[in-house]
Order: sequence, then structure tokens, then C-alpha cells
Amino acid sequence: MARAIAVSERVRGTTSPNPPVGCVILDAGGEPVGEGATRPPGQAHAEVVALARAGDRARGGTAVVTLEPCNHHGRTPPCTGALLAAGVARVVHAVADPNPGAAGGADALRAAGVEVGSGLLAEEVERGPLRAWLHFARTGRPHVTWKYAATLDGRVAAADGTGRWIGSAESRAESHDLRAKVDAVVVGTGTVRVDDPRLTARPTGPGPAPARQPLRVVVGTGDLPAGARVLDDEAETVHVRTHDPDVVLGELARRGVVDVLLEGGPTLAGAFTAARRVDRVLAYLVPRLSGSGAPAMRDTGVSAVAGAVGMVVEQVSMCGPDVRVSAVPDR
Repeated sequence: MARAIAVSERVRGTTSPNPPVGCVILDAGGEPVGEGATRPPGQAHAEVVALARAGDRARGGTAVVTLEPCNHHGRTPPCTGALLAAGVARVVHAVADPNPGAAGGADALRAAGVEVGSGLLAEEVERGPLRAWLHFARTGRPHVTWKYAATLDGRVAAADGTGRWIGSAESRAESHDLRAKVDAVVVGTGTVRVDDPRLTARPTGPGPAPARQPLRVVVGTGDLPAGARVLDDEAETVHVRTHDPDVVLGELARRGVVDVLLEGGPTLAGAFTAARRVDRVLAYLVPRLSGSGAPAMRDTGVSAVAGAVGMVVEQVSMCGPDVRVSAVPDR
């Protein structure tokens, strides 16, 4: 299952609105004989890719997959049918499919005599490559990660407004990797005017450029500067003329966006937090003290400690000299 998770992580950002599933096929003796991940929409699902690589060696074996195999005929046939046709004797999945249109795969396999197990490394899958898709399937809203870099005293810019490169080179490299794996990057019109960001995923060292670019989303009612770099042809840009986070997320859901990276400034972060639409915080804390300048967030409407949004820290780790903190709302 750990291998299936790693395989699925490699295709994260390329499968939406489908989930980035990973699958490993074991032969009857328990040896890995094929693996695969979901391909872009309209193409084969992970189980079909892995079965094709395993060939006849899948017969009597085990399919280990991060998500319950689908049981419906959409743009591709159901994966349950492919597993049965291959003669797989056992299927182990991490997480049940919450999509009512595709669920029921486990029951269909059991009814056909296949042994089915579930729950293996479920937490790793829930927090890993399927985090955003599972949220989307359960709520109908894109998953929002608010990512920012700030000094230890919570400043994202100095008093003179500078702060574009506040994080370390290692943190910036990770940010570009993250952009390549999400569906959309969201900022406000203020960030466009002040920082003129490109909002693209770019290589930060030797190696090829990212194979895909996220949708660039600018939120706000004001017009964008004519020469803004988000208006170039490096990636598609959408200007959503509103300040309402739910309207923004509704528009993105309509476009098939599942995974959103919120990179806007303090005002936009405050608006999404006040609307309870931040599903994860990814903070890079820089070992500096500023004492002045813009805070990471403002205007949430919270006036007392009791009204603050409670968070649960998932992980604390280092990224170069910066401290990386991943946290989710305590719901």
C-alpha cells in the first residue's frame, strides 16, 4: 500500500476531477508484478494500468489500491469488471469511495467471490494524495490549502512592503513543486498589483520544466494592470470578480477544480478563514524577527480568543532553514 501511495503521488494534479489513485498487483505468491496510477480524464484508471502491466500473473493474486475500485461506467468501464476479468482473488483498498455514483465496488467484488479488505494505511491516504479529492467528493467544494511564508513574529512583508522572497530557496522550491500538483493557485487583485506574480510552477534546479501549469485565479472586483504577468500565455488565468469565497469556490468547482492553493495576501487569507473555507494551513516560518509590516492574516472578524479557529497540527518539519508546519481545522 505504501508503494501504491507513492505511485499515486506522482500523478497528483493530472487527474482532476478524477482521483489520483495508485494500484499495485501482487501475483498468487505475493510478489509485485504490476503497478499503475490513474491517467488524465477519459483514460485508464489505476487498476487497469496495473493489470495491463501484470498480465496473466494477476490471476489468483491481490490488487492493492488506495481507493475502493469504482463500480460504474463513466468515461471508462468499471474497474471492478477489469479486476474480475483478470482473475484477481483478493482486493485491499485503503479508503471507501464516498462518491455515491461510483461506490459499491467492494460489495460487487465480494458478491463475485473476491476477498476484500479495507482500511490499510487509510490515514496516510486521507492526508496524502487523495486528501483534496476526498474533500471534494464529500463536500462538493474544492479543497483549499492556505500556503504562506512569514517571520517568527508573523510578518509576511516588511514595513516598506517588500516580502516577495521572504522564504528560503528551499521553501520556494517546494512551493513550485506544490503548484505543479494542484489544480489552481488563487490570489487577490492586491497581490497582483503589488507583487506582479507569475503564479506558475517553474523548475528551481536542473531537470525538465513541470509538465503542466495550474489554473491562475485572481479574486477581486478591481481591474488588473494591463501588463500583469498573470495575463501572459504561460498558463490560463481566470478573474473572478467577487470577494465571496463561496462564489469563488463554486466557480472553480464548475470548472472541475478539486485542489486549490491559496497564495493571496492577508486580506484574502482572512476572508477565506472567516468563511471557514481554509481546509489546511501550510506555513513556512522563517527564522527572522521583523517587528513591523503586514501580518499573515487580517480581517477575520474574530475579536476574542474564544472565537479563534482551532487548529490541529499534523506535522512539523524543516525545509532548509525554515520550519514547515502543516495544520488542519479542529472540526
